[in-house]
Amino acid sequence: MRILVLSWEYPPLVYGGLGRHVHALAEAQAAAGHVVAVVTQAVEGAPADSIVNGVRVVRVAPDPPALPMSDLLAWVMAFEHALTRAALRVAEELRPEVVHGHDWLVAHTTTAVKEAYGIPLVATVHATEAGRHQGWLPTPLSKAVHTVEWWLTFEARRVITCSSHMRWEVTRLFDLPPDSVDVIPNGIDLGRWSVPPEAVAAARKTYGSDGPLLVFTGRLEWEKGCHTLLDALPRLRRRHPGLRLVVAGDGSQGAELRAHAKRLRLGRSATFLGWVPPEDLAVLAAAADVAVVPSIYEPFGLVALEAAAAGTPLVVGNTGGLREFVEHGITGLRFTPDDRAGLADAVTALLSDEVLARRIARAARAVLARDYTWEGIAARTVEVYARAVREERTLQADLGLRVGQPLRLVVRDGNLLADR
Repeated sequence: MRILVLSWEYPPLVYGGLGRHVHALAEAQAAAGHVVAVVTQAVEGAPADSIVNGVRVVRVAPDPPALPMSDLLAWVMAFEHALTRAALRVAEELRPEVVHGHDWLVAHTTTAVKEAYGIPLVATVHATEAGRHQGWLPTPLSKAVHTVEWWLTFEARRVITCSSHMRWEVTRLFDLPPDSVDVIPNGIDLGRWSVPPEAVAAARKTYGSDGPLLVFTGRLEWEKGCHTLLDALPRLRRRHPGLRLVVAGDGSQGAELRAHAKRLRLGRSATFLGWVPPEDLAVLAAAADVAVVPSIYEPFGLVALEAAAAGTPLVVGNTGGLREFVEHGITGLRFTPDDRAGLADAVTALLSDEVLARRIARAARAVLARDYTWEGIAARTVEVYARAVREERTLQADLGLRVGQPLRLVVRDGNLLADR
């Protein structure tokens, strides 16, 4: 199958789990024999057009005016202007059978390609603006983002979510028929998360002490719950002398979280590393006694899979997609989100029972090997593409259009019509 993928991030430019997901999925599809092109954001040092592990990667910089990403809507519009031109050029060469857009930041481009070539749009919704704010849209920016998310799912022939929780969320928020949404989880490459013992020992020496080592990896945003982990640290230090926490990641709340650690007088017991390359994340996770994913809102929780792949036992917030991977007492321990005492008790349970910690780590890794390989995830995604193509062709045939002829649905006098 010929596949055109649109994403605002792609390695080496990675903001979070979305970029890692798109990267692994595209390479797994190319390895399976599909023709895959990804159009994404430019990054310094990366070529504008290249083949990387079988995937054509085209990178574009946002159009002028030059804007900071803090002016998000304006930045996205400038980016999508450039992205659309590049995507249409690539599509003219590739003649894709399907266009796959990841999240609202590429909604305009994916819709333009869909209409220009009369092909189905498949959209993956990795998270929602309402979900990040616990069901609210508190600002004009949030409301604007929500409208684009709704529009993307409306324009899509099929929608993919990474968990059953997210499927429930998007069908409720965007009034989608449940049978139009497919659940396909993120995957994991276990080989990339196998770390040599000497690297683990070096990381323990660098970050650890005579006590236990905890690790948090992820974006430093409120919904990721790092503040709850910091709040639990004084209690954990009293129970486990010498305990240390390493925080790997960055985000809009980075400065506030560092200030919060100072207010709690955590000193050297909490180390903030900022953004960490994936290869170093594997070493850090493998060196930890416990990986903590304290999210308040988490559509899936790729960092939980990554820590489990490194062989580290998990403590996670009982929310969203995390609860679908982490079975309490079997593949990890769960606690009520934003509950510092519950978090501390769960961590203590693992630190105090080495047999339990090892059993949980082995069970989690076994589940990954069975259900979360990228080869399997790629195959399931291609099945969704094929279904979208069949549905698109059936609709076009019913409306008397030629296959591949652009189709636009419009509402006139309350009726849904095809505009040729």
